[in-house]
Amino acid sequence: MELQKYHALGNDYLVLDPVTADCPSPEEIAAICHRNTGLGSDGILYGPLPGKEAGAFGLRILNPDGSEAEKSGNGLRIFARYLYDRGEVADDTLVVETLGGRVEGRVHDPREAIEIAMGTVTFRSEEIPVAGEPREVLEESIDVGGERLRYSAASIGNPHCVVLREELDLAEVRRLGPLLEVHENFPHRTNVQFARVLDRGTLALEIWERGAGYTLASGSSSCAAAAVARRLGHLDDQITVRMPGGSLRLHFGADDSVRMTGPVRRVGGMVWAGTAEA
Repeated sequence: MELQKYHALGNDYLVLDPVTADCPSPEEIAAICHRNTGLGSDGILYGPLPGKEAGAFGLRILNPDGSEAEKSGNGLRIFARYLYDRGEVADDTLVVETLGGRVEGRVHDPREAIEIAMGTVTFRSEEIPVAGEPREVLEESIDVGGERLRYSAASIGNPHCVVLREELDLAEVRRLGPLLEVHENFPHRTNVQFARVLDRGTLALEIWERGAGYTLASGSSSCAAAAVARRLGHLDDQITVRMPGGSLRLHFGADDSVRMTGPVRRVGGMVWAGTAEA
């Protein structure tokens, strides 16, 4: 099984062409993505698949635990770079259909500036989803790990739990992230962001990703966390999100739509030998 490896700010994915292989089973996905005994990645991008819309590319985003993600901002930029490298897109707009909806992208520069229109952020509990009566989930209390936190929730096609902090603590992220991911408030589990507003145009972020764990960067997490901080009055429309893996640029529209621009690097081709010894 041949796969291509890319990373976006240290958030790495393997791309698998459906023409060359069937979609791996959850057990195979976990084995392939394993950091010590597999090829190592934050997930597998299975595509391009036939799109429902003429000219669109279908994509499945597979987490290292075998579950399927609705959307991934870094994954979408990687997929755009992969299609560019194959000569399937140039600098014109491409359309990708994911489980979390349709997105548009443009390759301005295959290394430094791939732009994805991520869609519109919602804070509605029934759309994220979050348990309880229909409402916007902003600055609510949640009990986790023996602590009471203030959190907000959002979706940009996939669920997010955002905790604003005066300082970011990696130990806190690793301790509370996995507990928040599976908290009963989130029936589909959730991505978790601990965020610190540095100024009106800059947000610092640490991320616990649903189905993948601690990660150096996330595009959808950047969009969701920035949208929450913006909605609470802390940020303007042009935002830089700083993560351990690097920075993304976001631009928000008046309707809470967001466009994300950032880099992608190709790592190389890899071959999965399966369970047999190479």
